[in-house]
Amino acid sequence: MDLRFKIAGRISRPVHEVFEAVVDPDQLSHYFTTGGAKGRLTTGATVTWDFADFPGAFPVEVVEVEPDRRIVLRWEAADGAASTGDAPVTGAAYSTTVTMEFEPLGDDRTLVTIAEEGWRATPEGQRASYGNCEGWTSMLCSLKAWLEHGINLRAGFYA
Repeated sequence: MDLRFKIAGRISRPVHEVFEAVVDPDQLSHYFTTGGAKGRLTTGATVTWDFADFPGAFPVEVVEVEPDRRIVLRWEAADGAASTGDAPVTGAAYSTTVTMEFEPLGDDRTLVTIAEEGWRATPEGQRASYGNCEGWTSMLCSLKAWLEHGINLRAGFYA
């Protein structure tokens, strides 16, 4: 079983504006990271994201950023595996890979695709992948509402 998913949606804003709303921590904090984001998404950086529904700052490793086209991130799988350092021990913490792609659709629309992969083929990995699919779908809907209408869909949703 290969645990992965891909979601996509169209946002009625130019690609550069949509891309900036994801890489800029101030903007990301307005519609997605309800506890705040620290650090701009740049290749090689490690930033932190904090969520009201999962309190505590999550480190996010920025693997690749291609302006206005693509972002690749790695973060802990969050499937309940215990962290045991760098040793490849069964049950040890591990990371998944998130790939975001931004495709211009004319002058004023952008197709955003978000994929995540890399969970272990376990019931816990499956549960974590479903939860993240829900989370990225919420992020994409929140990004659209924020950019097109100035509405924060997540405000008060979890608290």
